[in-house]
Amino acid sequence: MKLYPRQRHRVLQIVTKLIIPFVLLFALYVQFHGDYGPGGGFQAGVIFASAFILHGLIFGLQRTRQVLTPNVLRVLMSLGVLLYLGTGVLTMLLGGNLLDYNMLAHDPKTGQHWGIFLVELGVGITVTAVMVSLFYGFASKR
Repeated sequence: MKLYPRQRHRVLQIVTKLIIPFVLLFALYVQFHGDYGPGGGFQAGVIFASAFILHGLIFGLQRTRQVLTPNVLRVLMSLGVLLYLGTGVLTMLLGGNLLDYNMLAHDPKTGQHWGIFLVELGVGITVTAVMVSLFYGFASKR
């Protein structure tokens, strides 16, 4: 059987459509469970990006670029870094040191929880956007 570059693989497409929601759900679990157990922003970001990379490998780069455009990726990269940086600056404005999470709430434990959550969310968003951008860069013909 002769394979052509643009030949459609129905089985792979159907399996990918079934797997991607579970990959995204697992990434969200790793993201939101990261401050209580293994995981966190970096791991969740890579898992989240792997769903888009899988989509690009199976359905084609152009179709994936329609789902998640390079402009959106640039905004997400900036948003993630600003969220991380903003958390640190906020703790300094509240009278603490850079990323001193105790300043974020009246109760230090609650402040630690919110600080870690915001920083890890910023890391996750940034890592996702950077990984998908790297995939676009290496996979494109330009």
